[in-house]
Amino acid sequence: MSEPAQAQDTSAETPWPLSTYSGKLKAHIEAAPPTWVEGQLVEFNLRNGNAWMTLRDLEQEVSFSTVAWRNVAGSLNGTVQPGSRVVALVRPNLYEKSGRLSLVAHQMKPVGLGDLLARIEQLKQRLAAEGLFRADRKQPLPVLPGRIGLITGRNSDAKKDILRNTHARWAAAQFEIREVATQGPSAPQEVAAALAQLDADPAVEVIVIARGGGALEEVVLPFSDERLIRAVAAAQTPVVSAIGHEADRPLLDEVADMRASTPTGAAKLLVLDEAQEREALTNARARMSAGVERVIGRESEWLATLRSRPVLAQPQDMITGRAQELMMLRRRSLFGMETAVRRGTDWITQTRARVRSLSPQSTLDRGYAVVQTRGAAGWDVLRDAGTVSPGDELSVMVASGELTARAEQIYPEDRTAAHAATSAQAEPAATTPDTQNREAAR
Repeated sequence: MSEPAQAQDTSAETPWPLSTYSGKLKAHIEAAPPTWVEGQLVEFNLRNGNAWMTLRDLEQEVSFSTVAWRNVAGSLNGTVQPGSRVVALVRPNLYEKSGRLSLVAHQMKPVGLGDLLARIEQLKQRLAAEGLFRADRKQPLPVLPGRIGLITGRNSDAKKDILRNTHARWAAAQFEIREVATQGPSAPQEVAAALAQLDADPAVEVIVIARGGGALEEVVLPFSDERLIRAVAAAQTPVVSAIGHEADRPLLDEVADMRASTPTGAAKLLVLDEAQEREALTNARARMSAGVERVIGRESEWLATLRSRPVLAQPQDMITGRAQELMMLRRRSLFGMETAVRRGTDWITQTRARVRSLSPQSTLDRGYAVVQTRGAAGWDVLRDAGTVSPGDELSVMVASGELTARAEQIYPEDRTAAHAATSAQAEPAATTPDTQNREAAR
């Protein structure tokens, strides 16, 4: 019975022999294209012209057995050694008899410091293009943090310097310390994990990442790791970078909210100088006391000047003068009121005389009379003699009393007008009862 051609065609009844599976797996794995990888060389042995090595990942616990055959191994002797950081062009290889997977190196070269710095510069440009280093992203440091987070090496001098100098400046400063690896492949991961812990603590108001000086690759490389840089950029708590010396410039300095040139200098950024603040308070109190004394002295002089003025030296003079003014104003008011009363009295007298002269009673007093005739609605004032007929009863009102009369003769209007003109030329005489009788007799 023939073997199945494909893996999906196999079954419990028609399995592949293990050698067939191993051969097919070997063919599949070795079909992978050559790949450049980076790692640390932890073993390097030359035997029979071949180089037998172990290549380990820089950060994770991952390693591969690697072999360089004679044509390649000859160029590696003296070029690489255990502990070197290398890049290699490798292809996977499966040894069929044991099923052991290894890598075959076709090229290998150490990663120099220049190459690493070039990579850091490329990463710096890429992260800057993303805006991670912008000034507007940086957070201000608290003036006096209640608790300071410190990420540093285990029992390191940087930790001692920061604690000593910070407490020297502010004795009440409190720290939350995380001791991690600050060099080697695991340093970026441990620092980022400690940063996440402190950033999640609400009591921590500022975080310091500190490391002392050392070789360039020990100081710059771990603190230029992309994952660490992005973790610092995403932190909600302000971060201070205190790495190495002034000349050391890892990418952590670019993304941190504040950079300290040294771990010792970080203390000056974290807290105020208690001695200086006390001195400043003392000086401020002295300036305030001097200012208050100046104000009090100036006001005392002003009060003394006021007391020396006549108005305060002889205050009764002010009252006497005001009393005289008040008396004068009172006399003027009384005189003005009397004048106004006299004028008002004269006006009332004159107005009363004019009103009386225009009243009907005044006219009757001069001898005139009001003649009325009886109409349908009662007595009406007689204005036209033509409206009266002989024998009509008339009512005559004089200055004192009334009388009744009867019309005997009616004179025309022209005669009445002529009689009025004649009366106007003669002495004005009121229409009296005697006059009315004579007129009636005529």
